[in-house]
Amino acid sequence: MATMALTGHFATKIIPKNGFMSVVYIKTAQYSGDGRPNLAAYKRGTGGRSSFNGIVATVFGCTGFVGRYVCNKLGKIGTQMILPYRSDFYDAQRLKVAGDLGQVLFTPFDIRDEESIAKAVRYSNVVINLIGRDYETKNFTYTDVHVEGPRRIARICREVGVERLIHLSYLNAEENPTPLVLKKPSLYKISKYLGENAVREEFPTATILRASDIYGSEDRFIRSFATPLRTHGQLMPLYKNGLKTVKQPVFVSDVAQGIINAIRDPDTRCQVYQAIGPKRYLLADLVDWFYKLMRKDEKWGYFRYDMKYDPILPLKVALVNLISPAYPFGNLHWESLEREATTDVVEPGLPTLEDLGVNLTQIEDQAPWELKPYRAYQYYIDQIGEFPKPDPPKVYNS
Repeated sequence: MATMALTGHFATKIIPKNGFMSVVYIKTAQYSGDGRPNLAAYKRGTGGRSSFNGIVATVFGCTGFVGRYVCNKLGKIGTQMILPYRSDFYDAQRLKVAGDLGQVLFTPFDIRDEESIAKAVRYSNVVINLIGRDYETKNFTYTDVHVEGPRRIARICREVGVERLIHLSYLNAEENPTPLVLKKPSLYKISKYLGENAVREEFPTATILRASDIYGSEDRFIRSFATPLRTHGQLMPLYKNGLKTVKQPVFVSDVAQGIINAIRDPDTRCQVYQAIGPKRYLLADLVDWFYKLMRKDEKWGYFRYDMKYDPILPLKVALVNLISPAYPFGNLHWESLEREATTDVVEPGLPTLEDLGVNLTQIEDQAPWELKPYRAYQYYIDQIGEFPKPDPPKVYNS
């Protein structure tokens, strides 16, 4: 007769009751070729939130706009998540309910601390980098966040043997961007371009997603036009009156689904995908439609004009950044205005979210819901059909 004792995660020791000999049996089938545990061998359940699908994913930037959607979708398919956070734990704690009991783990980290990054990715077979910054602060520059941080994460992932790395970048990132609103090239665009190159240098099989303007709950695209700080009452200043800027915004849930589908498909290694919406619009037409949805053009009218003739906007931007340099109110700063004025350039040879199997959301179906809290006469109970539904914006086909 023999007794069995668990000596490790994958080893079983058999000890005879009357004897001195023992046998250690290693379940080699649960190890990959490089000696790391083969987590796929431990799949359990039917594939839902209370299952384990064999993926352990570290999500950097989990508390951000896109990160919350990615975590929810990962938890929904039974992924175990390791969520690094750098500020107060309570900012990340709400993500605990994204997965089942024991499937969501938290660890503090700093993007400049290699030891904390290694701890966060050591047991993962998938790492997703969603860290980004719309503006610079005294503690973190664009280079720190978009270039050196991703390079450090990619290098450590390669050193510890992570199988997949997904990196979220920017559609209009380029090495030498032409300044539109700014007087010098956008450091945001340059840093995003350099960050992509840094990730590919350190982790050649990484999957890159270049996203256009992303909209959704608590976004910084649609809501930037709705905030009172962006307008002067009923006056809306835009770069060249919005007639020279073409946008192809994408819904945040579609971007998150694209990341999930990329994880599941091994053929997405070494690929660059463009996370863009299904249609292109002139910025002027989009903003006009937003104002009609908010019913702010009915009583006092609404006027859109070229921002270069506006002496108030530069003063407002300077005042906002002087009062709150660490968090510009209404996301009002020059780099955001530069991105707002930038036309989305789509490279015809690169795949998009549709190639990842994502059914894209139409902005006409989502924007009315997003702008409902900003609607005029919010507490007025209108009759059915009293306020006609505005026509959707014209699709730009040129």
